[in-house]
Amino acid sequence: MLVDVAPSTDELIYAWHPDGFTMHSMRSDTVSRFYLQVPNGTDVNTWSDHAFGMRCRRGSARGIDDWALTSGPITESSVLPMRSYVQTPMRHGQLFLAGDAAHIVPPTGAKGPQPRDRDVSLLAPALTALIKKRDPKLADAYSEAALQRVWRCTHFSWWMTSMLHISGDPFDAELQRSQLRWVFNSRAAAMGLAENYAGLPLSVG
Repeated sequence: MLVDVAPSTDELIYAWHPDGFTMHSMRSDTVSRFYLQVPNGTDVNTWSDHAFGMRCRRGSARGIDDWALTSGPITESSVLPMRSYVQTPMRHGQLFLAGDAAHIVPPTGAKGPQPRDRDVSLLAPALTALIKKRDPKLADAYSEAALQRVWRCTHFSWWMTSMLHISGDPFDAELQRSQLRWVFNSRAAAMGLAENYAGLPLSVG
């Protein structure tokens, strides 16, 4: 959902809740974006603004002191399939793939822009060398080099999704709680999450 309201916090909120995953993020200074986990096949037209707002409050506010979710008019809502896809190789003859044309990740890990930017940083000099200098070395190495970052980001997005999206299975729920406690209490786990979330340097695969 896109909501015409300033973000209620300077930081993103990821929330695990028995009703499903909730995420609160900033689109701009005046627009907020929310993700709510809903069953497959959900028709957003059957949800009222009030129902959306209640789910956001219930999912986002647990355990956060002195904080309240600011409401506003919902301007856009849709159901987004949670899927991962990687095209290998990322080249077919003279056709080079980059960004969403080559790989899709669920939004949980916020990783879409990072592998895309890495693709472009590799592809631009590769095509320049191929076209201007007739040197194919970088172009021939492009797919393998780009896929290193793509698979890292794909795995991280899968890991975040599996940790935060409920399945309805009590066994899975306990595994998720265990993962969350580990990330919260272990400095090593928190640093690993931060490194993957904030983005590896472009020089790293």
